[in-house]
Order: sequence, then structure tokens, then C-alpha cells
Amino acid sequence: MTATRVEAQTEVGQTTAFKILAAISVCHLLNDTLSSLLPSIYPLLKSSFHLDFAEVGLITLTYQLTASVLQPLVGLHADLRPRPYSLTFGMGLTLIGLLTLSMARNFSAILVAAALVGTGSSVFHPESSRVARMASGGHHGLAQSLFQVGGNAGLALGPLLAAFIVMPRGQSSIAWFSAAALVGMILLATVGSWAKKYRANKIKSRALHSERHPVLTTRRVASSIAVLLALLFSKYFYLASLTSYYTFYLMDKFHVSVRSAQIHLFVFLGAVAVGTVIGGPVGDRFGRKYVIWCSILGVLPFTLLLPYADLFWTGILTVVIGLILASAFSAIVVYAQELVPGRVGMISGLSFGFAFGVAGLGAAFLGALADRMGIKFVYLVCSFLPAVGLLAAFLPDLERATLHSAERSAV
Repeated sequence: MTATRVEAQTEVGQTTAFKILAAISVCHLLNDTLSSLLPSIYPLLKSSFHLDFAEVGLITLTYQLTASVLQPLVGLHADLRPRPYSLTFGMGLTLIGLLTLSMARNFSAILVAAALVGTGSSVFHPESSRVARMASGGHHGLAQSLFQVGGNAGLALGPLLAAFIVMPRGQSSIAWFSAAALVGMILLATVGSWAKKYRANKIKSRALHSERHPVLTTRRVASSIAVLLALLFSKYFYLASLTSYYTFYLMDKFHVSVRSAQIHLFVFLGAVAVGTVIGGPVGDRFGRKYVIWCSILGVLPFTLLLPYADLFWTGILTVVIGLILASAFSAIVVYAQELVPGRVGMISGLSFGFAFGVAGLGAAFLGALADRMGIKFVYLVCSFLPAVGLLAAFLPDLERATLHSAERSAV
């Protein structure tokens, strides 16, 4: 019997609440669809406001920093003083940000809109990740994947909606999507009510205490968290090159239209969504360390080939890269939660926040690099980033360590 199964059995009286997982996944889809509209309309904003690549990167940096710096603090506050209805508040901030973006008439207003949308995400992600773990019934990887796939599907849907709705009709049509944010607020109010009732159940308190992982020393836990952050840096710095500049890369290298480039971006992000579904359950079954190892390092051959591929193989390679690379995040989040038991919100906020922050810094840096060296050079440099996956060798095998500890206790 694996340690993961043992842990699942300790969550006495719980079953996987698939209705809640479905609701939180749909809300994640709505949140990230609305958030992804911003980078999807970069070509429109670039031409309308006469922006250079560095200014495009600054927009992403503003969004990613507001979506990242606050997240660990929001998560820690949620651990100490849970606020289930904060989910509705976060979606409300996103709604205001969309309306601001639709009416922006200068670069400063765009940055304000980006900051509002980013702050909404910083409130949404830690608490919703906590709810996903509560509803998991012990299948933490599966629950985290179902939660994540909503977000990744939203990231894939955003460029498609931008290509067929926003680009033909202009910036003001972004306001139409505020209706989706309103639907999300209603759903999240229901989810918040369920979470409030769940916390009142004494069985939940006993289950949380059973999640202790007393095997590792504080120093080993800290070093493992550092390795995980390095892996997240590699993953999201590389993803920043695709989510922010893939359309420009395709238009520059292969001279495709804006709509064609956005459809390619949609296909890539769709592959990311599929890869996310795979990572969590596989981690539950075979161990999260191996999923992390194979996902980050396993993508290296394909990233090295990408700068030299033609248009057809570029599309194929980016799909493969998205499938493999995306399988890591759910495993990393759950692995980190098990490293630091009792701090699900803080760890979730740290994971999401660090990922968003790295993506923002990456977008700003890569935008400046593209202005100086060209967009093709960006993909040549980034192709080596997955080599950081070698650091996964230093992660402890938590499942095996738990089993050994249980055996020693039994003796």
C-alpha cells in the first residue's frame, strides 16, 4: 500500500466532492479566461498605443507581480483566518479590471487594469486551491489537476475569444466578458458556503492533523522547497516566452496572420490543459517526484529542437512541450503541500505567486531581449531552461519516507 493511499484512508468520512471540484474548476476557467484576454490582445494594444516590446513586457510584469506578491500573504491569512467568500471578492476585482481595460485610453490605464486583474487572481488562487484539497477526499493530485485544468483551459480559450471577438470588434468589446465574471461570482458564493460548512465539521479537523509528515528535518524541507522553486522558475520562465511572444515569433519567422498565430497559441495552451489533467492522477499513482522529474527534464530535447523547426514542426513541438511541461505543476503544488503540512493556503499562494512572478519577470526580460536581439534569439536562449530539471534528483521521495517512518513506528 502506498503512502498516498494510506493518507487517503486517514481522511475519515470524506468522499471526493466532484460537484465542488467541478464548480471550482469552472470558476478557474472563467478567471483564467478573463486574465488571458490581456496577453491575447497584445498585438491590438501594441498597434493602437504604439508600444514597443519592452512596454508589452511591462504590462505582463504589472499583472504578474500583483498576481504573485500578494498570493503567499493571502494564503497565509486564509490558513489562520479562513475567508471562504473572499473568492467572490477576487472575481469582482477581475470584473472591474476588465471594464477598466475596455475603456483605457492610455498606457497608464492599461497598467491599472492589469493590476486589478492581477490582484483578483492573487485573491482567487490560494483559497480556491485550499477548497480543491478539501474536496479531494484524499485524492490530492487528482483534485489539484481537475482544479488546474480549468485554469489551463481558460488560458487556452482566452486567445481564441480574443481572435474571434475582441480583435474584429476592438478594445471596447472586452467589456462583454464582464458577464462571465458575474457568473463566476455567483458560483463562488455557492462554493464559499460549502467551504464554510466543511470547516465546521470536526472530521475535517482530525483529517488535517493526520496529514503530518514528521520524517524530514526543517533544513531538508527548506532545501526541497528551494529546489521546487528552481523548477518552477525553469517551467514558467520558458512558458513566458510562449504565452507572451509566441504570436510575435510566428508572425516574424513564418509571416502568418495575427489570427493564425492566435490559433497556434490556442492549440499550444490546449495541450497545456491536457497535460495538466495527466500529471495529478499519475502523481497519486506512481509518486509525485517522478512526475516532476520527467516533466521538467523530459521536455528538454523538444525545446532544443524548436528554434530550428519549420512552421509545421513548430506546431507539433509546441504541443508536445505543452503536454509534458504542464504535467509538473499539480505534482509540484501537492508535493509542496505535503512538505509543509497545515499551511495549504500559504504553500498554494507561494507556488502560484512565485509562478506568476517568474512569468512576469520573464516576460519583461524577454521583451527587452527581443527588442535588442530579435524574437528568434529569445527562443534559442530559452531552449536550455528545462535542463534545470536535473535538480529534481535532490528531492526526497516522500511516499517512501512516510512508509519507512510508519514501519519504524510499528516496530
